[in-house]
Amino acid sequence: MRALSSDLGASPLIVLTRPQMGENIGAAARAMLNFGLEHMRLVAPRDGWPNPAAVAMASGASPVLENAGVFADVAAAVADCDYVYATTARARGLVKPVLTPETAMAEARAMVAAGKRVAVLFGPERAGLENEDVAEANAIITVPVNPGFYSLNLAQCVLLTAYEWMRQGTEAPGARLELAGTDLASAVEIEKLGDHFEEKLDAARFFFPPEKAPGMKLNLRNMLKRWGMTRSEVQTLHGILRQLVRGRS
Repeated sequence: MRALSSDLGASPLIVLTRPQMGENIGAAARAMLNFGLEHMRLVAPRDGWPNPAAVAMASGASPVLENAGVFADVAAAVADCDYVYATTARARGLVKPVLTPETAMAEARAMVAAGKRVAVLFGPERAGLENEDVAEANAIITVPVNPGFYSLNLAQCVLLTAYEWMRQGTEAPGARLELAGTDLASAVEIEKLGDHFEEKLDAARFFFPPEKAPGMKLNLRNMLKRWGMTRSEVQTLHGILRQLVRGRS
């Protein structure tokens, strides 16, 4: 069994408890590395360790597996940890805080930043963590899922937790516009496009009846500004308007 390491970096430990399939261990390692988690510990893996099936499934995340520690039981695996989360979807009859992955990883970020060592326990594929395993934890993480079908694959559960860890520490915006090498159109360019539309639509007698014309023109201007168009798109619409007029002449 591997000794506890003192050089684990500033991220939670992922502890797989009695994992049954090497493929799931490898998939969990891949999910971890996708989201910046590198420290795995294994508790009594069923098929022994190392496991060739895990390496094959890791798809480039083999360093996570190569550095994984192997322990006889959960108590030994988390003996050097300051705070431990246990992942489970089932009621346990134990008095513990129950958190979503989002809230738990926000807490974990704060604790790790303060120099604390944090671990997250995941149970075996068939039945999950036992009560004795959960008793080693300070809090429970439960993913909000369909109550009629709450069983998650081991690697999926690791991925959800790892994603929340990464998301809590990134400044990536919730939405962005991919400009593909062009710039957004300026207010003046949008205004001129509106003038072009009004000119051509007036000629086509679109704004009818006359009493409704001001409101229709206002809606047109509002629509053009709301679209957030690029300069290239504005030029395309100018070209379309010119071509439509040529087509009628």
